[in-house]
Amino acid sequence: TLSSLRGKLVLVDFWASWCMPCRMENPNVVRMYQQYKDETFTEGKGFTVYSVSLDKNKKNWLDAIGRDKLEWEYHVSDLLGWDSAPAAVYQISSIPSNFLLNAEGVIIAKNLRSTALEEKIKSLVK
Repeated sequence: TLSSLRGKLVLVDFWASWCMPCRMENPNVVRMYQQYKDETFTEGKGFTVYSVSLDKNKKNWLDAIGRDKLEWEYHVSDLLGWDSAPAAVYQISSIPSNFLLNAEGVIIAKNLRSTALEEKIKSLVK
């Protein structure tokens, strides 16, 4: 569960295998994960990604995780596409969308991509 990640800096990343802008951003997210997963932050210890897929097809979703080398362990999908419960909670109307959560689970930034994501994470390193 997302709540089990309290104490870490967490990027909640909404995406789907069929979303080309999402897939184009995945290498950047992988790089951020690899670079910062073991860092200590002012907003938590360690960094991880919690991927929420808006896919409807399980095989396509799992294949995309492998092809894009999304190596973190937190991948969830209820396979309901845009009717996904997490998408409703976070009021997702387009993807890619993401939320950076501090150690307490509070949203401290949203919809950061590429260099903006890296700059924000880097600014939080202790």
